Amino acid sequence: MAILEQGVGLVINKKTGLIFFPAFDWAISPTHPEREERLLYTRDQIFEEGVMDLPQIHEYAPRLASLHDVSRTHFCVPRVQSQVTEAHLIAAGSTLQLGDSVVSGEIKNGFAMVRPPGHHAMRVVHGNRGFCSINNEAILVEYLRRRHGIRKIAIVDSDAHHGDGTQDLFYHDPDVLFISFHQDGRTIFPGTGFTNELGGPGAYARTLNVPLPPGTADETFMYVVDNLVLPVVKDFQPEIIINSAGQDNHYTDPLGSMRFTARAYADFTKKLKPHLAVLEGGYAIETALPYINLAIILALADVDYSYVMEPDYWPGRFKESPEKTAQVHRMVEQLLESWANRDKVDIPKIFGVGKYYQRKKFIYYDTDYIEEEQIEKVRMCADCPGYIIIESRAERGYRAPVRIYAVSIPFQACHSCQSEAYDVYEQAKKQGECDYIYMQDKSTDTCITYEKDKGQEWVSEG
Repeated sequence: MAILEQGVGLVINKKTGLIFFPAFDWAISPTHPEREERLLYTRDQIFEEGVMDLPQIHEYAPRLASLHDVSRTHFCVPRVQSQVTEAHLIAAGSTLQLGDSVVSGEIKNGFAMVRPPGHHAMRVVHGNRGFCSINNEAILVEYLRRRHGIRKIAIVDSDAHHGDGTQDLFYHDPDVLFISFHQDGRTIFPGTGFTNELGGPGAYARTLNVPLPPGTADETFMYVVDNLVLPVVKDFQPEIIINSAGQDNHYTDPLGSMRFTARAYADFTKKLKPHLAVLEGGYAIETALPYINLAIILALADVDYSYVMEPDYWPGRFKESPEKTAQVHRMVEQLLESWANRDKVDIPKIFGVGKYYQRKKFIYYDTDYIEEEQIEKVRMCADCPGYIIIESRAERGYRAPVRIYAVSIPFQACHSCQSEAYDVYEQAKKQGECDYIYMQDKSTDTCITYEKDKGQEWVSEG
């Protein structure tokens, strides 16, 4: 994209912004796959190739997200400070830095190469799951809405693991399109992300999942992009496109069973044209990440990436099963049909006709060994997406279970839902059955935490 400098006639290309944050002081364990070397090898490769000297590239220093940026998005139990370190705030804040720079027109796009990752962090956070504590992309979405008034946003998740946290956060939001293509959840963590997960009653088919069979390679990857992702994103007409740029679909990744190449990641990036890419998974530290990240950066900056190829790869190395390819083609057709009919379906027939749509969820925190039982209720409203009520009970080992009650008012809330939600919150305080009670009012950017034992409220406002 180019802009014409008025009165001079010079064409100036906007730059691609980069932020590196290896998080030297954060680790799950010294030998854990999610460690700082994930970014250090990439940085060495990029400097060796002279990428940082290109005029199309601008490197930014990372910055901190605020605690309120997190509480605007999550219910952290018992409080945000209990679940995040400075490294988490810097990883999230780096996305906000690039988001500001894109919206202001300072850069055309950006890539936040940061850790810790975030796309498995859900609305409620009792601990770390899937290496994630808070959701960097979701925090960015809510920040862009509040700070810049952006309404429609598309998130495309290309990680091998289903972005269940991002899906959970926007499952009832009609203004966020979430598309995830990933390794079939029957064969990999977190065991979700199937085609019948299409969004709640007010956001039907704004969630689209493509569970790909293990062994899927570039040809099918590009088929999904060309025939589903690109036409749906174009039809949705988002103001901002975000790529959750997981790289564990690579053929050398130790935690996945897919066969994507660095060149395919670059082709995908060039076609999608995301405004912002945010690093998620990818654990082949030497054999994949330096090549994929380099290719993505070059694609974002509109620089030739044809020379980027892994040393052990040759064209035609991977052959895909015709049966599996046909299966994916059928999935794409099914999802396109769901998308085309999103506003024509009989919502009461699918979700019922009561005051609330309710679902029960069982969530396992594989990193912190926490078991959570959750009931989620969504107010069925004709005028807005409806407020959300969450009742959550979490157990960790022999510790006493923690019970919370949380109310979330959407950014687009009508006056009736907002008023009713505050009544629900006050009633929960009077009943005194939960350890912590939360109010998250996105329409006014106000977050309240009530602790039963202390009988005290903490209010955070943007």
